[in-house]
Amino acid sequence: MKRERGVVIAVDGPSGAGKSTISRALSKRLGYLEIDTGAMYRAMAWLAREAGLDCDDQQAVKSFSDRAEVELQLHNGSTRVLANGQDVTSEIRTPEISMLTSKISALAPVREAMMTLQRKMGAKGGVVLDGRDIGTVVFPDAEIKFFLSASAEERGRRRFLELQAKGVQTSLQETIDNVAKRDQQDSERELAPLRQAEDAIPIDSTGLTIEEVIALMEQVYRERTAGKDIEL
Repeated sequence: MKRERGVVIAVDGPSGAGKSTISRALSKRLGYLEIDTGAMYRAMAWLAREAGLDCDDQQAVKSFSDRAEVELQLHNGSTRVLANGQDVTSEIRTPEISMLTSKISALAPVREAMMTLQRKMGAKGGVVLDGRDIGTVVFPDAEIKFFLSASAEERGRRRFLELQAKGVQTSLQETIDNVAKRDQQDSERELAPLRQAEDAIPIDSTGLTIEEVIALMEQVYRERTAGKDIEL
């Protein structure tokens, strides 16, 4: 399948694996658009909390999903996340929203709404999408798929340092425990559970720097697209 603007690159993996950071850097390296699907679901979780949504009320969830508006905007080289027109870029990165996101993203109406938007945004190619089911559900026909992971301890440590920098009070062990709990929720949910696509390339970033991971991905991209008529 030849896409107008290039290939679709899917980057899946568990919470805290560095998908957003890596995908953002890789997209800039390749001149591609980054679509942070995790941030989109986080924005939906934020909206759900603000609305006091009863996640067990199917009609309420459907109505909520139909009304909610999530938008990604590029601003001064960074992606801003808007939820119903409000900038929630910082607000969606708290431990509370992380846990709620796992629950919200398992609701069929929410996934349907977000998946439709993500497919529309990436249909012409030239995009890097990161999430938990990009290569298995959203874009199973993605030309390049990666599964980025790291140990729960390493992912917890990274998230702990990130939260500390933002002034969020938590402990390292609590953060590691939350990462492990999120893994279990994401892997055991019935709808689009976290799993590695059969044709995805696994990358364990535990002992690697960001630059080393990006270099590995870029090498795969160059090899896969060499000699092909792809617009960059």
